[in-house]
Amino acid sequence: MINNTGDVKSVFSIKDLENLSGIKAHTIRIWEKRYNVLEPMRTETNVRLYDLASLQKLLNITLLHDYGYKISKIASYPEEEIPVLVREIISEKSAKNHAISAFKMAMMNFDQELFFTTYAQLLSEKSFKEVFYQVFIPLMTEMGLLWQSDTISPAHEHFISYLIKQKLLINTEKLQVLRPTKTDKVFVLSLPMNEVHELGLMYLNYETLLHGYKTIYLGESVPIESLTDLKKHFESIVFVSYLTVQPDKDSVNDYVNKMIAELFDENTELWYVGRMVEFIKQDGFSNKIKIFDTIADLVNQMQ
Repeated sequence: MINNTGDVKSVFSIKDLENLSGIKAHTIRIWEKRYNVLEPMRTETNVRLYDLASLQKLLNITLLHDYGYKISKIASYPEEEIPVLVREIISEKSAKNHAISAFKMAMMNFDQELFFTTYAQLLSEKSFKEVFYQVFIPLMTEMGLLWQSDTISPAHEHFISYLIKQKLLINTEKLQVLRPTKTDKVFVLSLPMNEVHELGLMYLNYETLLHGYKTIYLGESVPIESLTDLKKHFESIVFVSYLTVQPDKDSVNDYVNKMIAELFDENTELWYVGRMVEFIKQDGFSNKIKIFDTIADLVNQMQ
């Protein structure tokens, strides 16, 4: 959401607040009217508008409400006490919901320090794998919806994605220096042409290394013709393709059939995951061509 001056907007509609907090606009209006929890600005035509401080407060109120605090009770607290209560809850209970809210605020404010502080707190309680599954995957799913609904801009998405990528690379490098314990096959991970959504594939690279396999990570926009070169170097290969938006639903079967024609043989497996796999027609597929609905399903196949 970038305005005509090129700035990322810092004023939000009530619909934006609904999308970011999960609280219905109707409920937000009731909370305002009855309990005065937020004080919106208003346009000349009486449309509600909110600043970042209002968004921060609503996310904190939402967390307290989720943990059983009545809105009437929350409204009675002094404004400065709400963040204190939130911090107490985080130290006592699951940090998952708070972390997602904190990462959202880091994204909206382009606040690297908040991202790193929240991440460090999570890592003091959980493994990196748990952080990724419990927090980053739900966060990325929400980011996709927020982007589609025009609540956040590409700048927001790129900012938070890059920070998550940094954490993935750090944790992946720790595994890359270890010698593979499973040598029966090599995993080659790539994205199709014009596919740039790389986080899921990067995480699969981490998981594959964690399972003891050697990986060849090729990243985004790799032509199928380039993948054939790998067959000269390795005898048994699992080609993993992550299909988020490319190829689209009208061309995804052509893409899969081309991979089968150019790469598939008795020593090769083809694995597909991502949003576009629901459009793949699987009739007559070999059991070495596998379609996975989720990252977790694919990881379980490595056990």
